[in-house]
Amino acid sequence: MSTYLYIAAAVLFILGIKRLGKVKTARSGNQVAALGMLVALIGVLVEAKVLDWTMASIALGIGTVIGVLLATRVQMTSMPELVAAFNGLGGAASALVAAVELYDKSKESTLASQDTMVATTVPLSILIGTATLSGSAVAYFKLAGKPFPHPFKGALRNLSHVALVLGIVYASYWSATSMGAEADTAMIVLLVLSTIAGVFLVTPIGGADMPVVVALLNSLSGVAAAASGFVIANQMLIVAGALVGASGLILTQIMCKAMNRSLGNVLIGGVGDGAVAADAREYHNIKKTSSEEVAMLLDGATSCVIVPGYGLAVAQAQHTCANLAKELESRGVDVRYAIHPVAGRMPGHMNVLLAEADVPYDKLWEMERINSEFENTDVVVIVGANDVVNPLAREKTGSPIDGMPILDVDKARTVVMIKRSLSPGYAGCRNPLFDHENTLMVFEDAKAALQGMLDELKEM
Repeated sequence: MSTYLYIAAAVLFILGIKRLGKVKTARSGNQVAALGMLVALIGVLVEAKVLDWTMASIALGIGTVIGVLLATRVQMTSMPELVAAFNGLGGAASALVAAVELYDKSKESTLASQDTMVATTVPLSILIGTATLSGSAVAYFKLAGKPFPHPFKGALRNLSHVALVLGIVYASYWSATSMGAEADTAMIVLLVLSTIAGVFLVTPIGGADMPVVVALLNSLSGVAAAASGFVIANQMLIVAGALVGASGLILTQIMCKAMNRSLGNVLIGGVGDGAVAADAREYHNIKKTSSEEVAMLLDGATSCVIVPGYGLAVAQAQHTCANLAKELESRGVDVRYAIHPVAGRMPGHMNVLLAEADVPYDKLWEMERINSEFENTDVVVIVGANDVVNPLAREKTGSPIDGMPILDVDKARTVVMIKRSLSPGYAGCRNPLFDHENTLMVFEDAKAALQGMLDELKEM
């Protein structure tokens, strides 16, 4: 019976992931995948011959309550941190499964003498799962805007990484070839080194690359789950982990492509690690305007493109933005949203944010589709975006965003940029768009600025 349930769950996972690939079907895809997880859990309970049903019910109840509370109470501004936490918890679960298996099986003999597959996958699951947990913890703090620097610099950093890799290899071998108390000691050493590995992996990566990091950690949590599936010989865990690992890796590659960078460059480059260019705040032709003046500009427009960024999430202005768009549409203005793949702090951040405000899916245009439309657009309103609209990316200046595909907003007739100040984005680069001849700057909180435009339009 459990085999059939596992097959049904795997099919639901695949269908869910497929539907997650399109904006219009993403919500239903999430629901299908959640149903698949429920079916998989039932399969595990059916397969388990020896199970304390009381403890299982308590665990399921606690998990359900925590999930419901997080889903209903976490703000959209904290969603990237929540995703990072989920990735970390997935890795922790896999590491715990492997650690328990090592503790039990090493009492009478070494893992290497029992099963070569288990002897390989137990250390691997502990390594990847624990590294995912600690790496996700660092990502959580970075996504929350808190600094988390690498403890070493320059050559010392490289030497520490080499020493760490050698230590992990030795601890893995030690755990698989020892038994009893010695195996327990090896496991603790491997857990500690794996924790440090996760921290060292993420600390050099800057805030600008966090969407890639989130996708990569998601992939690693899947790989850890698949490895733990081999440890306990559970086909469902192997299949589910492989699906998550593969889809996360594909998403990571998509994010890297959107930034015109390789994964290796992301892991080493540290774009947005706090370094700011010397001329990042030097502007000489800033044209400041107000919400009321922008409203008059919008009143005479026939087309408008809204470019959302992380500032929209911080201000929790998605509903105000959607209301402004509806008001413009009631006046005959063609309104669309330009979505850059790495806008925000996680993959699909802007899509999720605007979906919460019930923005129609057909209004969300991806970068490849919208870029050819900017030349014929009357007004572009940029809400809290920076690096993804920086024309510097098209020039070979040696900046961190060289070659990064951007939204060509500067080609529109008028660009309105809502931003609190002239501070640079995560990449720390100067943005020539700020003092471009057709750019107007609105120095206000995103929600207040959009509300001011909406109120002024209603009074006209």
